[in-house]
Amino acid sequence: MKKALRLQTLAKLEQMSAEEFERSTALLHEHLFQLPAWKQANTIALTMSRGKEIPTMPLIEIAWQEGKTVCVPTCFPETKEMTFYKYTPETKMISRYFGLLEPDPMASAAASKKSIDLIIVPGVCFDRQGYRIGYGGGYYDRYLADYHGETLALCLTVQQTEQIPAETHDIPVSIIVSEKGILYQK
Repeated sequence: MKKALRLQTLAKLEQMSAEEFERSTALLHEHLFQLPAWKQANTIALTMSRGKEIPTMPLIEIAWQEGKTVCVPTCFPETKEMTFYKYTPETKMISRYFGLLEPDPMASAAASKKSIDLIIVPGVCFDRQGYRIGYGGGYYDRYLADYHGETLALCLTVQQTEQIPAETHDIPVSIIVSEKGILYQK
């Protein structure tokens, strides 16, 4: 079920024209910047987007302009864990898995879970209860199990689904924002 929903949603994203995708993500970004969760956060954690994922580089640049600390994750498949590292224009990035750019753990400063105010959680599709289907690694669910800050997801209309079959280890996000505004808030 989850696999089918993931594939259906990725297909819908692929069908969006570049113009529509750009327009929708720009609107979504504008809604995000108005949210108290964004405005009040001093340290924001997010992933580096690629392909038809909602672009995160514009968010990183705005966060830097606003004097926020930005953190991006490095995944460790051998332990199935991830660590967030502080990300600046000088951060040494390496490409290890699936062409994903991640901070080099040997040359980066790790950020403690307590220091992160807001995590922008990636996902393929979302429902109106805050549940998501990610990319299948389970890294975020494990990381969020004992995280106490704000969690937020960015979700275009084509990524919304009626209900996601949630499992016990699935952790809903606190806020979902779309190009039309707030879709869900706990």
